[in-house]
Order: sequence, then C-alpha cells, then structure tokens
Amino acid sequence: MRLLIAEDDHDLYAQHVRHARPELELVAGADLVQLAAAAGDCPVWLGQPDLLAPLLRQGLRPQWLQSTWAGITPLLAADLPRDYRLSRAVGIFGQVMAEYVLGHLLAHERRLFARLAAQVEQRWDHSLPRSLAGRRALIVGCGEIGQAVAQFLAHFGVQLRGVASQARTQAPFAEVAAMDALPRLVGWAEYVINLLPDTPATRDLYDAELLAGFRPEALLINAGRGSAVVDDDLVAALEQGRLAGAVIDVCRQEPLPPGHPFWTAPRLLLTGHSSAPTDPALMAELFLDNLVRWQAEEPLRGEVDFARGY
Repeated sequence: MRLLIAEDDHDLYAQHVRHARPELELVAGADLVQLAAAAGDCPVWLGQPDLLAPLLRQGLRPQWLQSTWAGITPLLAADLPRDYRLSRAVGIFGQVMAEYVLGHLLAHERRLFARLAAQVEQRWDHSLPRSLAGRRALIVGCGEIGQAVAQFLAHFGVQLRGVASQARTQAPFAEVAAMDALPRLVGWAEYVINLLPDTPATRDLYDAELLAGFRPEALLINAGRGSAVVDDDLVAALEQGRLAGAVIDVCRQEPLPPGHPFWTAPRLLLTGHSSAPTDPALMAELFLDNLVRWQAEEPLRGEVDFARGY
C-alpha cells in the first residue's frame, strides 16, 4: 500500500512509520507539485491540513486522511469534498498544552513580565506574588485537552470550572456547564482558558458583550482557535482595563500581519501558535494505531464528523 506523507517534517514521520511498517511504500514531501503527482495513487494520506487541502481542491482524494493537527479547519472549506474518512490528531497534546497554560498562570501570579519591565527601568520591584492555590480557572472546552489541563492545575490547588457543549459531571471540575452559562462563569473566573475548536457555534464568542463581564483582574488565554475572539473588541477591552491581560496563541490570520492591533495592544502577549506542537513520534504512534483500525474497518481515534466540524 502506498502512503502519502505531506509534512514539513516529512523525513521524521517517514522514519517512524518505516520502522514500524516497512512493507508500506512511502511518498513523503512538502512540495505541492510532487505531492499532487503522487496523491492519486495513495489511498491513505498523513499530513498537515494546509498541504492536503490544495490536493483535495484539485479533485484528488484519499480513502482516509489522518491530519497531524488537532484543528482541521482548512479541510472543512465549503468547496472541498467530504466523501472520505478524516481523523484528526487526538491524545497527544494534553501534556504540552497543560505545560503551556501552567507556565502562563505562574508567570502571571509571579509577575514575571512586570519584574522584567522594572529591571529594564532599574527599578526595584518588591511586590509580593500569590500562590496558584485557590485561584479560579474557567476552562472553556472540556474535551481531552481541557481535561488534561484541568488535571494538571488541580495539583496546584486551582479551583476549576468548565464550559462544554453540554452540561455534565466531570472530575476534577466542580462544575461543567453548557455554553449558555459562559457569561455567568467569566464573571467568576480569574483565568479564562479557551480551548474550543473552530465551529460555527464558537466563532466570535469573545465579543465586547462577553468581555464586559470579565473580572478586571482576569487573564484570558486563547489557545483554541483565533476565530473565537473578536480582535478589535479584545483590544478595546484591554485599553479600557476591563481585564488584566491576554495571552494569545492563535489568531484569525497567521502569521499575524504587520499593523494588526494585537502587536501594540496593552498587556497582550503573542505566542505564535506554539502552545502544543505536534510531536512526530507520538503522532506516528497515533497514525499506526489508526491504520490498524482503518484496515479492520473499525472506528478511528479522532474520527471527524463533518457535520459537527470536529
């Protein structure tokens, strides 16, 4: 069987797959012309959505496509076919995302950036930090990644509440409410951590009305999708002091263009879509497990429901 690997790190992926399944014929690269020439003869595609979407747009398609990203927005464009099986990366991002969130909570409580600014000004900053114990964190998006983040934070004594598509009981959260409870819960939280996927229901969620309900000491962390935040509304809220700050990992347009207001917004930190990078070794393990499932015509881990968008 021929396998198409469309990845910037295609050599690493090919190495992992070839070691486990030497009988597979691999076609690996990141050049669209070369990929298009080979894709028609490959029933299975593995790779990043921004390289695979153009192949679908040319009328090529696999029997099964395994995305190396958790987000599969480029593959859901209205002009692309949906008559194939699609699975997204799952089960490999929880640890790194939890480390990212924890790092920024600690940096905020320890006032690391304020202390750096004081050092630049040669000003002694003796302000005292707070512990994470007892802080209130709202995780918006309580799937696999949100669960991993919550379990990490629970060890530090953080109070946890969550928002998901439907209300449910889910440890270690004290409460997981439905989306309509978001305005109430942002008023409770000192940290609002957005991990939602990009769907019609999650776009423009953080608008002026919702941001007006934030506590002035709250920090917004968006590591979900850039489409969830109304950019101008967030900048205005920061300028007006409606929240303490924002950590933005994902943007509507990436790379963020010069002149975008995020570059100069007060108390906004950009982290360049680096919160949870894909580990090729872990991704290859997921793919190989799903390959066995696909060959046995079984459900795939992370299989996408096109109607839901994830």
